[in-house]
Amino acid sequence: MFAHHDITRNACMLHGPLAHRGYDWWWHSLTAQDAETGEDKAFFIEFFTCNPAIAEDRPVLGQLPENKAAGKKPSYLMVKAGTWGEDHAQLHRFFAWKDVVMHEDAPYRVEADDCLASETHLTGSIRITSEEAATHPEWMCDAGELSWDLKVDKQIAFNVGYGAGKTLRDAEAFAMYWYAEGMKTAYSGEIVWNGRRYTVTPEKSYGYADKNWGRDFTSPWVWLSSNCLKSQLTGRMLENSVFDIGGGRPKIYFLPLDRRLLGVFYYEGKEYDFNFSHFWLNVKTEFSFEEKADEAVWHVRQENNHAGMVTEVHCLKKDMLLVNYEAPDGSKKHNRLWNGGNGWGMIKLYDKIGSALQLVDIIEATHIGCEYGEYGEA
Repeated sequence: MFAHHDITRNACMLHGPLAHRGYDWWWHSLTAQDAETGEDKAFFIEFFTCNPAIAEDRPVLGQLPENKAAGKKPSYLMVKAGTWGEDHAQLHRFFAWKDVVMHEDAPYRVEADDCLASETHLTGSIRITSEEAATHPEWMCDAGELSWDLKVDKQIAFNVGYGAGKTLRDAEAFAMYWYAEGMKTAYSGEIVWNGRRYTVTPEKSYGYADKNWGRDFTSPWVWLSSNCLKSQLTGRMLENSVFDIGGGRPKIYFLPLDRRLLGVFYYEGKEYDFNFSHFWLNVKTEFSFEEKADEAVWHVRQENNHAGMVTEVHCLKKDMLLVNYEAPDGSKKHNRLWNGGNGWGMIKLYDKIGSALQLVDIIEATHIGCEYGEYGEA
């Protein structure tokens, strides 16, 4: 059930009240190889849309002081792209809604100038000079030049269940929804970053594609995922496997639930489901995040009636960025949202026999996408 694709959840969700106060984004992250050296480099590309019903002729940027003073909420398509590593950067390019072509039904398609995102293709470019980044803090971005032309092959989905289903979508019950149409995605093509060329091949892209939408974000905000996995017991790469953990403190009808995570490990074709919304599984989750001097560390322990999973992930802070978003109401609540694509770690996967845990595998994971942040941290 969890590997089932449902591209209707990937359609544009900004209608009804969410058109006036809502965001919707399509996220892609992947690894490319330097065309000269063969060295791995992780990149991300995101199409973030906000408040189409209050559009103006130019992008309305919520962090611009005069817009704040006038009580204007943000309204635009933001094409966000960048890289992780010691030269980590996030670049933002804004479009007014009148310059955006949006195919609202499934399969989704968002287009503006040379930037395009769809189920099967990603193209675009962003160029931000140092002077522009310095004089436009409302852009919330760094300087650099990035272009991309990629094919997208979504292979394994994480369908989070009824929480993002049509009934609760139409009711706009949650403040933030999540759907991973391609938690294991193969990308191919080319990326050019500050003049250097990177090639993307399906078997070494270790790709991920998901989307979030809603009227607000979550705090804490947690995300961990990888499909570059190796069995410590056999020494073999797990070619048909991926894990994905996400969530934090979801709000339903404005009432926050306790710290909850959704999680799945698709292990060589067998699904281990740790989704708190599947109440019949009796899922229990513990998680913690520690920010050390030079690295970030996540600990997650998940258990259900049939299985257990213990995950530990590390990522060097020098390879990460503090990722920037503004909420549809114009506020910027996440000011320390750690975001990385070079994480590594260990996962222990168990079957449960009665109340006893029986080890299935110890898995080494690299190229982990990872995120953590809480509201209000300066």
